[in-house]
Amino acid sequence: MLQIDNLHAEITSENGGGTKILNGLTLSVNAGEIHAIMGPNGAGKSTLAYVLGGRPGYEVTEGSVTFRGQDLLAMDPHERAAAGLFLGFQYPVEIPGVSNIQFLREALNAQRTARGQDAMSGGDFLKLAKEKAGLLKLDMDMLKRNVNVGFSGGEKKRAEMVQMGILDPAFSVLDETDSGLDIDALRVVGDGINAIMRYPDKGVLLITHYQRLLEVVEPTHVSILSKGRIVKTGGPELATDLEREGYDAVMESA
Repeated sequence: MLQIDNLHAEITSENGGGTKILNGLTLSVNAGEIHAIMGPNGAGKSTLAYVLGGRPGYEVTEGSVTFRGQDLLAMDPHERAAAGLFLGFQYPVEIPGVSNIQFLREALNAQRTARGQDAMSGGDFLKLAKEKAGLLKLDMDMLKRNVNVGFSGGEKKRAEMVQMGILDPAFSVLDETDSGLDIDALRVVGDGINAIMRYPDKGVLLITHYQRLLEVVEPTHVSILSKGRIVKTGGPELATDLEREGYDAVMESA
């Protein structure tokens, strides 16, 4: 479903220079898999997410990314979204003056139009939004408020997972979705990911620092990212080893 081959990328600066972050990263995620990426600070985890999502300021200098048989890097961000890619941010942004309901319906219908589908009616959309909000235990009144304005960290993450549920992507890249969540919110978000994305035709790239999320969303594979490259891949037990021994010991064995 997602094939990354020898990916090199850098963060570009205003003066035209760049800082290399990804250094020959290769990774494959098949349909039906939840692949967790772990690694120390500065390893390139968020850069990988941003490159896949098409965020400006990140330049690919070498390598390729194929998504569902298409050249992902040749697409604009909105085309990647219409093709079925979803990017969940570590720090969801606030959008004053725009309600969640308005934002989500416009986003969904823009993607439906790009796929040649009819726009969803207001009534049908509200039914869908209520269903997905229920999975994340998010009150519908929250969706009437401006996007993320005045939300706690946990509420922002749950609202973003509701967005994922409504857009129904084929593949989700979730950048530290567990960041800032307490134990109860972590389980709610984890259960939501399982309900929305754990299907044979979907895939997830789950970026996280901590093994605790992986106790709820059990991954099919776990990879360690260090200095812009994948240095070790294993099963869910690899996350347990990291929790017990730390990165230095596990990466030394790699």
